[in-house]
Amino acid sequence: MKRVETMCATNDRKKKVSVYSDGEQQMMDVTQTWRAKLFSPLLDVLAKCHVRPNNITYVSLLSGIAFCVLFAVDTPLAKPLAFALLALHVLLDGIDGPLARHLGTASSQGSFTDTTADQLVVAFSTITLIYTGHIGIIPGGLYLFFYTAVVVFAMIRSSLTIPYSWLVRPRFFVYIWFVVEVYFLPGTIDYVLWLFTILLAVKMVSGFFKIRKKL
Repeated sequence: MKRVETMCATNDRKKKVSVYSDGEQQMMDVTQTWRAKLFSPLLDVLAKCHVRPNNITYVSLLSGIAFCVLFAVDTPLAKPLAFALLALHVLLDGIDGPLARHLGTASSQGSFTDTTADQLVVAFSTITLIYTGHIGIIPGGLYLFFYTAVVVFAMIRSSLTIPYSWLVRPRFFVYIWFVVEVYFLPGTIDYVLWLFTILLAVKMVSGFFKIRKKL
């Protein structure tokens, strides 16, 4: 009997673990419904072809990494192709969740895999732009540190049933600013990263004290 109770408690804890704040989760519920309707024909095709949500996540990850490789190549066509791959990464990142719900296979494991893939692309893309000289080492490094810390703290806080009320997760805006930096306003991306780094630092500090108080 105790074993059953322990298993149930473990399953309850698993269900509670999330990488999203309360506000993000509510917004995601709305956008997931909207995306499910928008991509409904595509989701039907993917389901008939036995494509799994994790397959989409892995291809999305590979697209993001391919962006990094091409962006570092100094040829006229490399950067447009790189940005096309980054756009593909973002598109696929918006499909794996709706596909999981379409198939009835949505889970915490899938959410964790998706978030890990997203974070890897954030890390590799930022490092790539540091390598190519578009991003300074200090703002880029601090941005990565605080971004990763906030995501990790979000999972810890969720497991302790004290989720963030709101989170700063600026990767899409930063991806857009990659294009702005390269083609329109060179030298501006560091200011963007400093702004988000400050916001992320505030959320990390508040997360740290909330977790410490709960322990």
